[in-house]
Amino acid sequence: MRAKKTTLSAMAAFIIVFGLMGGTGVAGKMQQQLVSESTLEQILKRGVLRVGMSTFVPWAMKDKTGKLIGFEIDVATRLAKDMGVKVEFVPTKWAGIIPALLTGKFDVIIGGMGITPSRNLKVNFTMPYEHSGMSIAANKKLAAGFDSIEDFNRPDVILTARLGATPVAAAKKFMPKAQLRQFDDEAQIYQEVINGKAHAVVASAPTPAFQVIKHSDELFLPLKETFTKEPIGFAVRKGDPDTLNYFNNWITVVGAEGWLAERQHYWFGTKDWEKLIQ
Repeated sequence: MRAKKTTLSAMAAFIIVFGLMGGTGVAGKMQQQLVSESTLEQILKRGVLRVGMSTFVPWAMKDKTGKLIGFEIDVATRLAKDMGVKVEFVPTKWAGIIPALLTGKFDVIIGGMGITPSRNLKVNFTMPYEHSGMSIAANKKLAAGFDSIEDFNRPDVILTARLGATPVAAAKKFMPKAQLRQFDDEAQIYQEVINGKAHAVVASAPTPAFQVIKHSDELFLPLKETFTKEPIGFAVRKGDPDTLNYFNNWITVVGAEGWLAERQHYWFGTKDWEKLIQ
């Protein structure tokens, strides 16, 4: 019994000494992390939710008056309203949107961002609040008769996609033999195809379908459906469970009440909004 008591006492003494000496730094760091202010608290204190986004029709775009509209704009505006704060949109080039989040330029990315393992190494994602998929808009002359992925998977085919966006990975995976040109501006990836400088655009649905309607003389949809399915989530900085928890719960609540589905149908299932941008 004495031997056991002595051993226990020695262990207790070691733990105390470790806490006072070598463990002090670790404990201090842990305490500092626990008491640090979450992004959620900063938003409430500031009274403004800063949202990083980039223009993708119909996710986010400008109407005839220059005002931002779209599915993502509706989502972020409703989120800010439910938080009791104002919303501030921070338009950012897509290729640099994650670095901008990490450096604190805004609080969250709400911009049709696909959840991928590589992105998840840098940021944390909420649960999906929407799903998208890859689609193709092709030049009527250059891609005449093309009606399958394999038709585009050839060395003499030129594809365009937005720099840093998930269509790049989709194009490389499903059409690795094709040439791929990447542009930072969404309008340019379509203009290259419209001008006959590339065979097709690879982009997230339903934008290719809208571009085909807008440029029906030059473009067509070679595939009837999307060739991938992609979960879409908010992106936040790592190490902030309170903010991630709130956003997840918000998505659950507004999803359950049918609001997300209603907004999704308006922006992706109808063209009632086209009069706002034309």
